[in-house]
Amino acid sequence: MELLKIKNLHAGVEEKEILKGIDLEINKGEIHVIMGPNGAGKSTLASVLVGHPNYEVTSGEALLEGEDILELSVDKRARAGIFLSFQYPEEIPGLTLEDFLRSAKEAVSGEKQYFTRFHKYLVKTMEKLNIDPSYCDRHLNVGYSGGEKKKNEILQMAVLEPKLAILDETDSGLDRDATKIVFEGLRSLKNENSSMLIITHYDKVLEYLKPDFVHILVNGKIVKTGGMELIKYIEENGFESFKK
Repeated sequence: MELLKIKNLHAGVEEKEILKGIDLEINKGEIHVIMGPNGAGKSTLASVLVGHPNYEVTSGEALLEGEDILELSVDKRARAGIFLSFQYPEEIPGLTLEDFLRSAKEAVSGEKQYFTRFHKYLVKTMEKLNIDPSYCDRHLNVGYSGGEKKKNEILQMAVLEPKLAILDETDSGLDRDATKIVFEGLRSLKNENSSMLIITHYDKVLEYLKPDFVHILVNGKIVKTGGMELIKYIEENGFESFKK
């Protein structure tokens, strides 16, 4: 069943066009990967889908279960089921991880999250993802290593249960061991009702999370779509042939 349909999406910043006609369809339960050289528009696509105010959509549609999300505010897109994992998560002193997640869950679901019940649910979820439950009381991302910050992003995704999770270079800054932990955690969250759109330049992460489709984005357009064979090709040849 179709979850997201992007049709001829054009967008940019400060009158500079970056996305030059993106077409993409994602069905429920699928994992899609977008790869491409630096400056191709990968992070711009993620920002546009979640409603970053610096980017202007000049034409096209992005339909989530038939609703054009481009007309929605950022908070309404989150409530509709869109989640973005940041490349560089912010540190927020004074706000514990548990308080943040409970408030976020209430905001997205519209339902009161009672402390004791939510705490038990959070601890169980953390244990599933191999995250130390003592992190509940730590301030959000303060003093965390790069791997710990990225694991927190995956925890947020698990708690908020989005329909579409967009992961923008979640592997950035991680060593191989941390990458394995983070992406195996992601794999454990895969289900038939939600989808993932993973933006990465590091083909090794896909050893842990087998995508259904791989898209090559160059100069604001998706120029090639395939499967795992594309990843092997890029590993051996890079993106040069796609730039022609």
